[in-house]
Amino acid sequence: MNMVEFENKLTFIVRRTASKEQIKRAIEDLFDVKVISVETQTTTKGVKKAYAKLSEDTPASEIAARLGMV
Repeated sequence: MNMVEFENKLTFIVRRTASKEQIKRAIEDLFDVKVISVETQTTTKGVKKAYAKLSEDTPASEIAARLGMV
């Protein structure tokens, strides 16, 4: 929740083969938001996480609320 509130970022579990550009486009299309950057990380268990930083126009807390995270 700290990333949502303070950094305006959301975290998603994505396909291991998904590129940053594909992840960015998917988030922008699904939630109708502007994504500034995408960082990815693959865990030791083989799960790929994507951290999407949203523009200041759209608070990440709004998207988190729509997803039922809050």
